[in-house]
Amino acid sequence: MKKQTKLIRIQTEKSGFREHSTPLYLTSSFCFEDAEMGKDLFDNTLEGNIYSRFSNPTVQEFVDKVCMLEDCEDGIATATGMAAVFAAFGGLLQSGDHIVSSKALFGSAHQIITQILPKWGITHTYLNADATEQEWESAIQPATKMIYLETPSNPGLELVDMEMIGRLAKKHELIYCVDNCFATPVIQNPVEYGANLIIHSATKFMDGQGRVLGGVICGTKEMIEPLRFFCRQTGPSMSAFNAWILTKSLETLTLRMEKHCSNALKVAEALEKIEGVNSVKYPFLKSHPQYDLAVKQMSSGGALVTFDLEGGFERVVRFTKLLTIPSLTSNLGDSRTTLTNPNTTTHAKVPADLKKELGITEGLMRLSVGLEDPDDLIEDFIQAIQNSK
Repeated sequence: MKKQTKLIRIQTEKSGFREHSTPLYLTSSFCFEDAEMGKDLFDNTLEGNIYSRFSNPTVQEFVDKVCMLEDCEDGIATATGMAAVFAAFGGLLQSGDHIVSSKALFGSAHQIITQILPKWGITHTYLNADATEQEWESAIQPATKMIYLETPSNPGLELVDMEMIGRLAKKHELIYCVDNCFATPVIQNPVEYGANLIIHSATKFMDGQGRVLGGVICGTKEMIEPLRFFCRQTGPSMSAFNAWILTKSLETLTLRMEKHCSNALKVAEALEKIEGVNSVKYPFLKSHPQYDLAVKQMSSGGALVTFDLEGGFERVVRFTKLLTIPSLTSNLGDSRTTLTNPNTTTHAKVPADLKKELGITEGLMRLSVGLEDPDDLIEDFIQAIQNSK
């Protein structure tokens, strides 16, 4: 069966009630038939559910679907996307280890790498997303344990050559971890380029309607085993209710992403023509500096567009007050178009010098294009930009 069919048909086993829709297992724990069964479950001689902090049938259905989409062997769900990011670090790294990472990262990922991990003696080296293979290899040290990256990145939509990083990770026997949130597994599968760990904030496109929080990590069984131990002991568990919402949402992920992407391309092309917009970035615009790489490793450009508005933050304030359709929020991946100014929201705590390197200006806007009629969105952007001069 093809992936779209599997998305619909992967479900927990039917109960004696013969339900058609997958059940929601809202339970904190699971019963043992007798004391011996409890013993066998806890010493791992018997597989089964014990406690929803460890596993839950509804959560497992969601994980199984994501693993199928990403062509991965195993996975684990977490309460949020950032819990998944931290678990990937905390479950696999130890004091003295070193990370090589693209510097184009979500603000909270940057804070973990630069502010939290150093408390435990874990260091890092940052590179530009478009660094050469030689530059990436030169950053690898004897203590390097992991290469970590986002592609496309948040918010600047920089791309990293996943095939090139895959060669280096294999050569130096490194953990290769990719945050695939912006592209989703519908648009690219990092495992095809050698990644052995893939992270998603399920809060975004996997939910698709801004309702619940969630994260997921998938990869090889070898990589997931220590992460499962880490999450079991530290407890960043996904709730069964959130998993139930997410597993149903995945059934329409492919259909939604097709519309998100076609809308985003149309809006990006229109923004390029509006006076008052300094620049527009979208992976499938030919003006994107990494357009050739985007076409190579992505099937479409995604739903995110960034553009730089003339006039600094004062212009941004006037512009956002004039908009009538987009929601002003730091979330993304919603059926409704959302818009934020990363400089003052998601990346507010990133140092000024790094923001300058990443092109996060006062006027930068991160646009998550939703499922509205794109002509309505374009008309709204034109009037707000023109009237905010």
